[in-house]
Amino acid sequence: MLEFLRPESMAGNIALGLAALVLLVLAADLAVTKLVDLAEYFHLSTTFMGMTVVSLATSIPEITAHVTASIGILRGTLDYEIGSAIVLGANIGSDVIQQTLIMGIVVFLAGRLYFRRYFLWKSLAPMIATTVMCIILGWDRVLSRMDGVILFGSFVAYTYYLYQDERKYFKPVADEGTLEEQEEPAIRNAREATMAALVTLGAMAVTVLSAQAVLQSTEFVVLATGVGGSLIGVITLGTASALPELITAVSGVRKSAHGISLGTLVGSNITNPLVAFGLGAMISTYWMPRPVLVWDLPWETVTGIILWAILWFTKGKLNRVGGVYLVVLYVFYMLTRAIFFAVD
Repeated sequence: MLEFLRPESMAGNIALGLAALVLLVLAADLAVTKLVDLAEYFHLSTTFMGMTVVSLATSIPEITAHVTASIGILRGTLDYEIGSAIVLGANIGSDVIQQTLIMGIVVFLAGRLYFRRYFLWKSLAPMIATTVMCIILGWDRVLSRMDGVILFGSFVAYTYYLYQDERKYFKPVADEGTLEEQEEPAIRNAREATMAALVTLGAMAVTVLSAQAVLQSTEFVVLATGVGGSLIGVITLGTASALPELITAVSGVRKSAHGISLGTLVGSNITNPLVAFGLGAMISTYWMPRPVLVWDLPWETVTGIILWAILWFTKGKLNRVGGVYLVVLYVFYMLTRAIFFAVD
């Protein structure tokens, strides 16, 4: 789609990729803001907003990259193995960053986060199960179209469950930290809601074009350097794709809406594999790089279990000491990935 913009030099491709990354994050952030406003307008709890609407919105970069890459693979403009490696590595890298580094940052800013026991079973446990599902489906080194249907169908079913649970149990109380109680609603009527929806669609369109430019530049770097596409995906796209979650989670802490922070970080780690992997696999199928299968996905599972265990034994309390553990886990993951799993 944007082949005419591709520079011939390494420096030019890196400059184009960085500029596209910035535009991708800004456009995704605008879409996130408008979607949060729409969710407020329909009177949803902050935790539900984080787990569904906001996590889906903040996953726009990952989802867009997958759809764009899959279309490129089908059209023959993107190499099948390189394209698969880049977006799969970026997705898992983003997830690991969220549940370790970003969660640690949020804990430091908040001082302490409190997870209710039902949140551990309703949200953290499905997050771990989602990663295990990806390992099982990708064990043959291929994510088929049927695998994509299973992943995406699981997301639809889980979202329906959360919606039914929300309508059955949620009551707007003070300690829920709803934004409606803290400030004037951003959307006050149907006309403003329609405008917000149109702005969201426009921002999402910009992310599609930005993702296309990033993928083209990244493919050039992979071919020119020989570095594994999944590693570049983890380092570049994975980090950039996690920025909307970081921005949203920090904003939630600043507004004392911790439900948004927790729901976004956990919900995105469910949305990313199920929706992004699922849609991409349904479009073109994926080749599963060995590092993603034997290190990235298992490590994401391990960090999820460690986080769950910490919260279980501390009765749902995560303080700054726990935040340090999470940051250390992220540093260990990245160093090991770069040293032992640099090539696909």
